[in-house]
Amino acid sequence: MPTTRRPRLERLLHARLYFVCEGRPGNGDPEPLLEAALAGGVDMIQLREKAPRCREEMIALAEPFHRAADRHGALFFVNDDPELVEPCAADGVHLGQDDMPVAEARRATGPGALIGLSTHSPEQFDAALAAPGDARPDQISAGPVWETPTKPGRPAAGLGLIEHAAEHGGGAAWFAIGGIDTENVGEVAAAGARRAVVVRAIRDAADPKATARELRRALEAADG
Repeated sequence: MPTTRRPRLERLLHARLYFVCEGRPGNGDPEPLLEAALAGGVDMIQLREKAPRCREEMIALAEPFHRAADRHGALFFVNDDPELVEPCAADGVHLGQDDMPVAEARRATGPGALIGLSTHSPEQFDAALAAPGDARPDQISAGPVWETPTKPGRPAAGLGLIEHAAEHGGGAAWFAIGGIDTENVGEVAAAGARRAVVVRAIRDAADPKATARELRRALEAADG
C-alpha cells in the first residue's frame, strides 16, 4: 500500500464530521469558515462547486481548502472529477452514482488517493460494500436522510437507510448525509450513525466552530 494511502485511511476511519462547502461561500474568502469548522471538530472537508468551473478555477479554489486541511491534519476531497485530485493536492475524490465508476477513478487518481461514493438506497449501499478490490469505495455516504436544497429533486431516503447502514455497514467508513443539523443530529445518531456530512448546518451558522463542536459531541455521545 503506498505510504500516502495508509495514513489517509487511518484518518478516514477515525473521522466523525465531514463538511462540504463551495469555493466562495457567500462570495467571500472560505478560509475563516474552514478554520472555524476544523477547529470545532470537522475531520474532513470537501470542495463542491455547483456551477461549471474550468480546471484552473478549481485549482485556485482548492488552495485554501488544502492549506486549511493541512494545518489541521484533516482530509480534503474534491467532488466528481478524479482528474482534479493531484493538481488540487487533495486526499481523494467523492463520486455520485452517475459519475465515473470507483475502479476507473482509482486508475485516474493513482493508488494513494481515497475514493468516496454517494448511496441513496439500501441496495446501493450494499452494492458499494460488496464491490471487489479497487471497485469498493473507501468512504460511503448514505442519504439524504431529509430532503435538502443542496440536492434539489433528490427524495429523502429517511432514517431507514441509516438503520440499514448501521446494521450492515460493519467497520466501513460510512457517513449519514442530508439535512442534518444540531436539531436532528441526535435522531441520526440514535438510528446508528457515528459519522455525518453537513453543508448548511456549518456554512450558514452564526458560530461555525460552536456548531461543529455540538454536532461532533452528539455523534460521539452515541458511543455511550
